[in-house]
Amino acid sequence: MSSIKIQKICCIGAGYVGGPTMSVIADKCPDLEIRVVDINKERIDAWNDSDLNKLPIFEPGLDRIISRTRGRNLFFSTEMEKSISDADMIFISVNTPTKTKGLGAGQASDLSWVEASARQVAKYAKGHTIVIEKSTLPVRTAQAIKEILKTTDKETQKNEISKTFSVLSNPEFLAEGTAINDLEKPDRVLIGGEDSDSIDALVKIYLNWVPYEQIICTNLWSSELSKLAANAFLAQRISSINSISAFCEATGADVQEVAKAIGTDKRIGNQFLSAGPGFGGSCFKKDILNLVYLSGYFGLPEVANYWNQVVVLNTWQQDRIYKIVLEKLFGTVNGKNIAILGFSFKANTNDTRESPAIRISSDLLEEGAILSIYDPKVTFERIEEDFEKFSFNNQGIWKMANSIPEALKNVDAVLILTAWDEFFGLDWNYLASLMRSPAWVFDTRSVVNRQEIDNTGVNLWKLGAVSYTHLRAHETVLDVVCRLLLEKK
Repeated sequence: MSSIKIQKICCIGAGYVGGPTMSVIADKCPDLEIRVVDINKERIDAWNDSDLNKLPIFEPGLDRIISRTRGRNLFFSTEMEKSISDADMIFISVNTPTKTKGLGAGQASDLSWVEASARQVAKYAKGHTIVIEKSTLPVRTAQAIKEILKTTDKETQKNEISKTFSVLSNPEFLAEGTAINDLEKPDRVLIGGEDSDSIDALVKIYLNWVPYEQIICTNLWSSELSKLAANAFLAQRISSINSISAFCEATGADVQEVAKAIGTDKRIGNQFLSAGPGFGGSCFKKDILNLVYLSGYFGLPEVANYWNQVVVLNTWQQDRIYKIVLEKLFGTVNGKNIAILGFSFKANTNDTRESPAIRISSDLLEEGAILSIYDPKVTFERIEEDFEKFSFNNQGIWKMANSIPEALKNVDAVLILTAWDEFFGLDWNYLASLMRSPAWVFDTRSVVNRQEIDNTGVNLWKLGAVSYTHLRAHETVLDVVCRLLLEKK
């Protein structure tokens, strides 16, 4: 086992990975002092807020861990220099967005924050420091970090300041919404590196709660690529089942039945086979585009084209849903009221990055729709920021609703885009009475049972299934309106 003794840990970056990860390590390793630092003072203030409902990140169970670790051995701070200089081990857990300009724009990762973090570590660290890549990074990024640390080390030696570094890769495999459980009961912990003492030091930390057989040690490059490959494979499954959902609608099959049938095959498994409006979040699209870019860089155009298609199909699925809404509402949504239920990219998180709701809602706004948006965790400010980033010609208007009934009042249609628990088992008899007739429910997450809609006069479209409509053979729109009015009497 390693002769390196770890007493103090610093994590640069207090985001969706750094905050929860360090919280769990602090909880499982009470003898370690852990400081999470970030230049964003507003975010740090939110982590330190006495009201746990104001934490910058919503994850089930996170508030309980914060309540018992914060101030004990877990601290959130903007004091970058002191936190780095005191640390024996430093995690780099900063954002690595897709580049928006320059070489590789639209595909390659922007490593500006990683480089800046490495330079700060090189400048402020003392003695021997283990530097760990926690952010999702392109293959060979560790080499760049090593070069930065090595160059600065030579400069400090001139001033007779002794400092040494070793670099490890320890990618996260968290699913937002279940991040705490994923951290407490991981499928595996992956550590890549070349220095066995440093690897053992990190292994020793994880052994406080992770069985040894679930810790995988590789070289640096395998570790970095494994993270990109894992996300690419998961996203590919989502795009695959979504392609089948369209096929089901065209042929009369049901995608849930198909997913169950193929998911029972032990060679395939049942995970990530839920059809929906497409994948979102901070990683999938970004990591696949990074893989596409790297494939092209290393002269593998066929590989690049293969993975790029996963992203293409994901965008197509979102466009397809928007066009179906348009078609069912007689070819126009201009001036029509539409309720959007769910804006986060998945349930149990307030993260909206790359959420399908952004593109679909923006397309409806371009057509002049009036949107009433309800999400139990996403704020007005967050949605406003997302719409501002997504360039579109806004012809419609939108507002936030404080409840589901408020969102559905006088709407022509409901579009369910996130599978929040409270969207299951709704009283559609009551909700139908709030809507205008003829009304539609567009269920992209399979949260509505057909029986719940029966006898409500509401039309139901479910992703990957045959539409359930009140239009009968040879019936005109005027006919169905009159019939529904008579049925309600």
